[in-house]
Amino acid sequence: MTRVKLCGVTNEADRDAAVDAGADAVGFIVDVPVDTPREVTVDRAAELVAGLPPFVSSVLVTMPKSVQAAMALQREVRADTIQVHGTLPPEYVGGLRSRARVTVVAAVGPDEAVEYADHADAVLVDSVDDAGGGGTGETHDWERTREVVDSVDVPVVLAGGLTPDNVADAVETVGPYAVDTASGVEREGGVKDHDAMEQFVARARAAGAGEAA
Repeated sequence: MTRVKLCGVTNEADRDAAVDAGADAVGFIVDVPVDTPREVTVDRAAELVAGLPPFVSSVLVTMPKSVQAAMALQREVRADTIQVHGTLPPEYVGGLRSRARVTVVAAVGPDEAVEYADHADAVLVDSVDDAGGGGTGETHDWERTREVVDSVDVPVVLAGGLTPDNVADAVETVGPYAVDTASGVEREGGVKDHDAMEQFVARARAAGAGEAA
C-alpha cells in the first residue's frame, strides 16, 4: 500500500482534515531560508504536532544549517520524523540520524538520492530549486526516480508537483513507498483544499493497490 504524507500544514482545521482524509503523515515546515506561505513558527509547529492522534506520524520539515540546529528544533517541536532539505551533506545527515533518535528523511533531487540513501532512514525525491529546497510545485523525471527505487534499500518517497490529477500515474510509474504533496492540495498558499486532500489520498492508495480510482 502506498503511504501518503500531506505537507505544509499551517492550522488545526487543515491538520484535522488531513487526518480525516487518511494521511499517514502530516508535515510542518519550520525554519527554512526560502519564502513560503507554508512555514510556521516553532511554537506553532509544536502545538500542531501535539494535536495529532496516535498512529498518524508528524514530520518536522526544515533546512538546518547544522546537525545541532536540527536537533534543537526537534527538541522543541517533538515530531516523529525530521525531514531535511538540501542544506546538510550526506555524512551530516548520517550524524543527525545517529543522534536524533527519530526517523530522518533526506529530501533531495533524483541525482543525489542514491548517495543520501546510505545515511538516512528514507529519501524523499523532490524537484529542488537552486537553494536545495523542495516545494517548487514542479514535477521531475519519474523514470529517473523509478531507477532510484530500484537502486536503494531504504524507502523512497516521491514528491514534486503531485496533485490529485497526476498522483495515480506517478505511483504506477515510480512504485514509491510513499507520496508527498503540499501545494498540490491547496486552495491558496498555505491553506488546504480538504476535498483535494481526500482525492489525493484515495487515488494514491488505489493506484498503489492496483485498483481504479
